[in-house]
Amino acid sequence: MTQRIVITGTDTGIGKTVFAAGLAGLLDGFYWKPVQSGLDGETDSEVVARLAGLPAGRVLPEAYRLNSPLSPHRSAEIDGMSIKAADLSFPVLPAPLVIEGAGGLMVPLNRRTRFIDIFAEWRLPVILCARTALGTINHTLLSIEALRARSIPLAGIAFIGDEMADTQRTIVEFGGVPELGRLPHLDPLTGKTLRAAMIAGFAFASLTGGD
Repeated sequence: MTQRIVITGTDTGIGKTVFAAGLAGLLDGFYWKPVQSGLDGETDSEVVARLAGLPAGRVLPEAYRLNSPLSPHRSAEIDGMSIKAADLSFPVLPAPLVIEGAGGLMVPLNRRTRFIDIFAEWRLPVILCARTALGTINHTLLSIEALRARSIPLAGIAFIGDEMADTQRTIVEFGGVPELGRLPHLDPLTGKTLRAAMIAGFAFASLTGGD
């Protein structure tokens, strides 16, 4: 079976799109963000297309493109629609697929369904992206508990930001999860610097479930 990996975060704006771009590039795979909320400026799919170095057509179109930079459920309502869970079935492809959620696990898609509910149906392995800054211990451990309560497979934690050794150790020990590595903030952020940081910061086998 072709590998499929879900990328989610403990919060919004932590850098999971950049991590997803780096992972899709390393896997030479596909990228899909089912729901894009907010269309002003560069969208997440456009960021991945710029950074991942994938061939044309490997960044798949979103199932929903919503205008307002709000929670998807509200942005859809403003656009006069409701997001249907049936439209979020992941595609079958000939290469690995990196799927990125919007914001955190509890983000609503409509008035009944959250992203975590979709992940529970998919039963695909999840990589949880967590910032290293203040507040991350609480947010990350709560996210781990939420995933485990729904029997969603958690591949591990990808930290994003400056090294905070004790914070990272605390999350890994209390959460009982693998630490996959850390992606620092990059300046400049380019496809080349991202690929180099991914190779330096993560063991490829740990990201893909290999030996």
